[in-house]
Amino acid sequence: MTEKKEAEAKSLGENGQELSSLELLCAEKNMRMTDQRRIIARILSEATDHPSVEDVYSRAHVVDDRISLSTVYRTVRLFVDAGIVESHDFGDGKARLETVAEEHHDHLIDLKTGRVIEFSNEEIEKLQERVARELGFKLVDHRLELYGVPLDETD
Repeated sequence: MTEKKEAEAKSLGENGQELSSLELLCAEKNMRMTDQRRIIARILSEATDHPSVEDVYSRAHVVDDRISLSTVYRTVRLFVDAGIVESHDFGDGKARLETVAEEHHDHLIDLKTGRVIEFSNEEIEKLQERVARELGFKLVDHRLELYGVPLDETD
């Protein structure tokens, strides 16, 4: 089998459907994937927001009504422990989820709507490194969360 055909075969699931990015990461980590885990992985991969576990459950339940909330919690914990999903606390009392990004980004949280906006800013990155260096440290990781309200609503 050629390398191209092997790569194509690895990117397809048992049913011939293309695997989501999270399913591929699970396969790389040799995780056992049940049908319910596959559904949860696909929902997280396709999320354009930062869903809570309850949001993931609601979306998964539409696909397969046999998926329980406890299954979603266990699966999310498995993905977090494997380092392929991150859990954030944006101050709304719910863990918010996202797949681990290939490139670093920060978050701006709209306090009016709860919407989470991802952004990158090279100036902020350089400033954080400079601050760490000035305090005698090498920056190895960080998270930045900004909280705000739209400018037109601050009157």
